[in-house]
Amino acid sequence: GGEIEGCGATAITSSSPPSRSSRAVVVVKTKFLRGELLCQIRTRKKNSKTMSNVFRHLQSKCASRAPSLRSSFFVKPLLASGVTTTTGGATTSSSFHTSAAALALPDRHGTTILCVRKNGKVCIMGDGMVSMGSMIVKHNVNKIRRIPHKGEGNENGATIVGFAGSTADAFTLLERLEGKLDEYPGQLARSCVELAKGWRMDKYLRRLEASLIVADESVSLELTGNGDVLESQDGILGVGSGGAYAVAAARALVDIPDLSAEEVARKSMEIAANMCVYTNTNFRVEVIDAKDPKKKNEE
Repeated sequence: GGEIEGCGATAITSSSPPSRSSRAVVVVKTKFLRGELLCQIRTRKKNSKTMSNVFRHLQSKCASRAPSLRSSFFVKPLLASGVTTTTGGATTSSSFHTSAAALALPDRHGTTILCVRKNGKVCIMGDGMVSMGSMIVKHNVNKIRRIPHKGEGNENGATIVGFAGSTADAFTLLERLEGKLDEYPGQLARSCVELAKGWRMDKYLRRLEASLIVADESVSLELTGNGDVLESQDGILGVGSGGAYAVAAARALVDIPDLSAEEVARKSMEIAANMCVYTNTNFRVEVIDAKDPKKKNEE
């Protein structure tokens, strides 16, 4: 008898009186994530039969509002027992999700991000393509961001970030990284470690599908989708569908004396674009000054 929100662009509601089994049930959370409708419900009854009746009730109401999904729409508990007792034993709660193949959009692919540190410069370069299945959605997406350092008087006082994966997830992490940089100014490594801690512990962040490359004047780091923080020993990092090709090319070119960090990155990205079908040559680039490795070791 309640409302289920987030199923595509249309909310599915029930206009008929609720059944006896659903009168004790309240939908407390609904979310549409990666083609699945996630719901959490709470009931005063503590038996799996009640929960099964609720699932069947919701399934029938959803199917009646979306007949085309009748063959692919199903509901199943996330918990094996179907119910979990909460405080006092008076209330039980359970979670379930619905899967509808007709609603799920194809995964978006298409990113190559490369970071090169050489001769007092740090360069992060990314391509501009986003694809959905076999279709190219956009050619000129900007996947590189610059976060200015507060209190700095020059344009090079900044942290540069490149992201791969889900755009919404990447921006969520980027906002959290900005908060950590405000909390720990000038300490990029510590900010990334604190962000990774929250990434692992937060049950919503654990669902995020994104990777970041962050760099400032002293260090370049990769934040993986598992919440790991990695630092490359040679100053070269790459993520995305063509990241491995770009890193391999950059490591082969970085020892050529006449090539700058940006030139190494550009040639490597061109090689990756020729090998990866999800990467194009509409490159975006950010370059900042880097500390001399000798001075960094002295500090």
